[in-house]
Amino acid sequence: MLPIVRVHSFESMGTFDGPGLRLVVFLQGCNFRCLYCANPDTIARESEKTKHLPGDEILRRALSEKAFFGRRGGVTFSGGEPTLQAQALVPLCQELKKHQIHICIDSNGSVMNEDTRQLFDIVDMVLLDCKQPDAAKHRILTGVHNSVTLKTAEMLAEMGKPIRLRYVVVPGYSDSPADIDLLGHTYSRFSNIERIEVLPYHTYGKHKYEALGWEYKLEGLKEPRAEDIQRIAEQLRGYFSCVWTQ
Repeated sequence: MLPIVRVHSFESMGTFDGPGLRLVVFLQGCNFRCLYCANPDTIARESEKTKHLPGDEILRRALSEKAFFGRRGGVTFSGGEPTLQAQALVPLCQELKKHQIHICIDSNGSVMNEDTRQLFDIVDMVLLDCKQPDAAKHRILTGVHNSVTLKTAEMLAEMGKPIRLRYVVVPGYSDSPADIDLLGHTYSRFSNIERIEVLPYHTYGKHKYEALGWEYKLEGLKEPRAEDIQRIAEQLRGYFSCVWTQ
């Protein structure tokens, strides 16, 4: 039997978290405390909704949906932060690869050990979340430093692992021209970045904070305008060959 994995929820036929149609497995537990987190109910290591599933059950579900994946789709592990469960995911991903299933990991890149190295080596693509390229601003936005994320990007470049770099535009926190230039200067040197995804901050998860009895610390912050997203995307096109906006 494959190791137990802490799962928050599943999304079938996902079109946003990697190429093609995907089974998205949202895992429980995260080491970041992003002010704008859209899934605050996945932060705690355990919750009332946590499912402790053997990897065999996730494999069974992936195989049952494989016919819908086509040539480009597959399974994406999201969160929470999947690499916190890297040890359990390694044998599961090895089994998925035996069945020729494409695997993505959506990660903040902040966990680096032998288990995560092995996991990143197995998967086909990493959706790497850069929250803020400036270390001090990153700490304000997430509560932690960003140095390991950059080291992870360097490691993935050495592996030649395809990356989609994700950047959430949060007005007043990560949207200044200086922020965008620093992002470009820092990450454009990695030739394995297939595209950068510019994502607008949104308040879709705000109701979850209310349900948890937590304070929503960005109360009153407006979502970025479409023209602001396009301005940032245009600035990033000076550094990256493929810039994608939602």
